[in-house]
Amino acid sequence: MTERARKRSAGLLLFRHADEGLEVLLGHMGGPLWAKKDAGAWTVPKGEYEPDEPAWEAARREFQEELGLVPPDGKAVPLGEVAQKNGKIVTAWAVEADPDLSSFRPGTFTMEWPPRSGRVREFPELDRVEWLGLERARALVITAQTAFLDRLAEHSA
Repeated sequence: MTERARKRSAGLLLFRHADEGLEVLLGHMGGPLWAKKDAGAWTVPKGEYEPDEPAWEAARREFQEELGLVPPDGKAVPLGEVAQKNGKIVTAWAVEADPDLSSFRPGTFTMEWPPRSGRVREFPELDRVEWLGLERARALVITAQTAFLDRLAEHSA
């Protein structure tokens, strides 16, 4: 796949300092394909964007679309890019914030489910979000995104 043809996503990784150490806010991917999975089913809240949209603006827009929450202001720490197994390039920034998650309202997507049934159903992009310590987050997040956790830990050291 050429660099130009690769899909690109941008996202915000929120973090906070807790008694147990650094915590990050991750989302569990929604829909029937992820419902019974835990390891590898968590992600930085992110979404795709077109080449003419600045990645930072896309990250903030996607945060709001994915979580239904206003993206927090604050110093953005660039975490760079990673290439996921599916070829998608993900760019992320870390922002220190502790938003009220009670108003979490995920965006949705539609897909045919069950397969070949002809029925189209709507599912949440993320079915839940949680604050996770870095070690737990490393065990659950999409493998390529562990680099974001490592870069955040380096920055916070």
